[in-house]
Amino acid sequence: MRFAGAVVLACLLTASAEAQPVVCVAGAPACTVPAGTYHVALPAHGSAHPPAVMFLHGLGGSGEGVLANRTMTDALTARGFAVIAPDGLPSPRRQGLRWSFRFGTAAPRDDRAFLLSVRDDAATRFGIDPARIALGGFSNGAFLVTYVACAAPGSFAAYLPVAGGFWRPHPEACAGPVALFTTEGWSDATVPIEGRPLRNGEFYQGDIFATMAIFREASGCSQMRPDIVSTTGAFWRRSWTSCAVGSALELALHPGGHAIPDGWAPMVADWLDTLPPWLSASAESARERP
Repeated sequence: MRFAGAVVLACLLTASAEAQPVVCVAGAPACTVPAGTYHVALPAHGSAHPPAVMFLHGLGGSGEGVLANRTMTDALTARGFAVIAPDGLPSPRRQGLRWSFRFGTAAPRDDRAFLLSVRDDAATRFGIDPARIALGGFSNGAFLVTYVACAAPGSFAAYLPVAGGFWRPHPEACAGPVALFTTEGWSDATVPIEGRPLRNGEFYQGDIFATMAIFREASGCSQMRPDIVSTTGAFWRRSWTSCAVGSALELALHPGGHAIPDGWAPMVADWLDTLPPWLSASAESARERP
């Protein structure tokens, strides 16, 4: 019922704001921006200007496939988040879509610019709060999330990569402090924590611990070891809090493999609610209540 309510609300918002056929929601034609397409699921209740998680599919996936992951999508919309699901471009090596994440190399599209255009279009079309859009993604999508977080951390309010980090050679440095929550599977053989070679050593995935070290340096963290070690269900969490104002770094490990683990969405929703853009919105909402 929650997902159906989200679809109805999306239909009403689109029809009233655009006076055009319903688009973007599950089972409907995609929203179109100049460089590509995306889909969206909206919360059935909550703020008129909800926050959002823009989530990037893995290699061979699609935006519609992201919305079909009801475990994740329903958990986020139930918490008042919209879920924005952009589409990559066709992969030349397999069916489905992919993302280009190695900035500075030849690519059919500037995917970072495309995501910014989706961000702005979704904010205008659906009233989503542009100051509270987090960028997440799985596998191939997580690679792009990590590189955007490094190269242009101000593009989104926070970053939520799942099963993906840098590739070798790792970046020497990132542009500045960032709010980033990385999730990795202890048993992941597709994107192992230590990385692995591909195509007989032509490419090498990076090391997740090295990825976190680069972000600690960019965020001005005062020490290598985490300030807080905790658990949430099956997740083993390591948090760095003694860092630059506005930054927040966390690594969550789980015993599973190459997948979005159960419990991920509620955990990151709780984490996002602790960040300044969400705290500010909550305070503003409290002031507006009679």
